[in-house]
Amino acid sequence: MKLSIVIPAYNEEQCIAAIIERTLAARERIGAGSPVNDVEIIVVSDGSTDRTVEIASRYSDIILIVFEKNRGYGAAIKRGFEAAGGELVGFLDADGTCDPAFFAALCKALLDEEAAVAIGSRLGAHSRMPRIRRLGNRIYALILSALSNKMVTDTASGMRVIRRDALARLYPLPDGLHFTPAMSARVLMDDRLKIVERPMAYEERIGDSKLHVVRDGMRFLRTIFEMSLMWRPGRLFAAAAIACLAVMALLAAYPLEMWLTEGRLREDMIYRLLFCSLLGTCGITLLSTATVCDLLQRYWDDRPRERTFLAGAADRLYTFGGWSIAIAAAAPTLAWLVGRGVWTRATAGYVDLHWSRIVLAGLIAFAIGQMLVTVLVANLVRFHTARKSASHGTKIAGSSAQAAWANPPATAVPSVPAIVADGPVGIAEDRLAPTAG
Repeated sequence: MKLSIVIPAYNEEQCIAAIIERTLAARERIGAGSPVNDVEIIVVSDGSTDRTVEIASRYSDIILIVFEKNRGYGAAIKRGFEAAGGELVGFLDADGTCDPAFFAALCKALLDEEAAVAIGSRLGAHSRMPRIRRLGNRIYALILSALSNKMVTDTASGMRVIRRDALARLYPLPDGLHFTPAMSARVLMDDRLKIVERPMAYEERIGDSKLHVVRDGMRFLRTIFEMSLMWRPGRLFAAAAIACLAVMALLAAYPLEMWLTEGRLREDMIYRLLFCSLLGTCGITLLSTATVCDLLQRYWDDRPRERTFLAGAADRLYTFGGWSIAIAAAAPTLAWLVGRGVWTRATAGYVDLHWSRIVLAGLIAFAIGQMLVTVLVANLVRFHTARKSASHGTKIAGSSAQAAWANPPATAVPSVPAIVADGPVGIAEDRLAPTAG
């Protein structure tokens, strides 16, 4: 089994020689500690303007890829993956913070646990990561774990191993420094992909960091939420809906207690209850959106997947049966709240109701209307999902039946060995960048 290690480098003249030599020296330990029997090293210079390319080109045992212009951290790694020939592909930052020999543990964990991605976690006991970055990484990990319902400790680690056949499921991924959190989010959001972590030592980097704590930190956070919206939108909207409804319940508790104990509300509570009505409206809308998103995800993703309790309950609620039950429950409540006002308006031409009744009745009426719209959209998606599944089953059955009589057995053809170039070659755009021979 072959492991291809990609080392992206941008103006790393101070440390590129050391990391290449450490990686070359680690090949034997990687082979001894894992099923890997061949290690390939690919260095990608991402538009470096210093002596990075000059220094890296001295090593004949590597493949050197040179970008004429800076394209980004993720672009360099993806280009290295394209040139890689291993069944496993990994990458390692060029700044000297990680030990290349740790690839042995990552490869073993990846294969033993049949995972798609193995990550070296930098937040272990032997990490020398600065405190502000450690805090940021823990926050990102907490958010992503909550959104995906899977545990992860380091979302942006720059040392990991990936099965080559899993790359198609991981892509597309961004070109910038947010490549790593995007990959972590992508794996965690897909039930077909498994991620494993192993704690590793992390040293202080050599040279100046390319990471801007505030700017790149906000980009990482945005990437996590964007990936969640792309792959698990229902969970994100449901979490927002629960938050809105929970805050609404907390703010409405005191007015409700006063009404139950004293039978009245203070006039200055109108602002609190109007805000509660706004939160309730947002919560209901977000819950409807979460339900529709979950149904759409089932439409475009044919594979069976585990559904959360909340998603199942919402799916049962947003049906005509659920809507009918809601109407039956809401009708007497609405009649009690505003029935007298409607009657006096129709018969005597005036309305004599306290504002709190109108606010609450408006929220209930909105919820019923929103629920009806969601039921109609949900039933449309369910209908086309059923049609798609039936059509897919018919095509499979038809193809199997046709293949049984129409396709003759294939004649064995002797395989011809592929012709490959002998020796490593460095690539820069469409030109060759030779390494030392």
